[in-house]
Amino acid sequence: MPRSEPKEPFRRIGVVRARNMIDRGGVQVVDVRTAKELAETGVIAGARHIPVDDVLSRSRELSQTQPIIFVCAAGVRSALAAEMAASTGRKRLYNLQGGMDAWLERGFPVDGAKPAP
Repeated sequence: MPRSEPKEPFRRIGVVRARNMIDRGGVQVVDVRTAKELAETGVIAGARHIPVDDVLSRSRELSQTQPIIFVCAAGVRSALAAEMAASTGRKRLYNLQGGMDAWLERGFPVDGAKPAP
């Protein structure tokens, strides 16, 4: 079961919990992988693509009101992105533990189209 470290400004969540949150709605999903990675594996439907290197410069695109789930390939870059979002004052931040690798392993759906710009 995913655990958050005491000083992390985000919560680590598994793919089942993330999918439940997404299915209920009212959450922003931000995919921080490269465009090449997105093309190779697809994305979670409705995810916004903000590469990890651009999170701070594009922080205005991060929700001020909704929880945000950050996604990468394995959960490392998304943790960094969540840290960056926290530094801009965002709250209710989540890191998808295991990333898209875990999402795909579970057989959860992906959208082959590019995410919302």
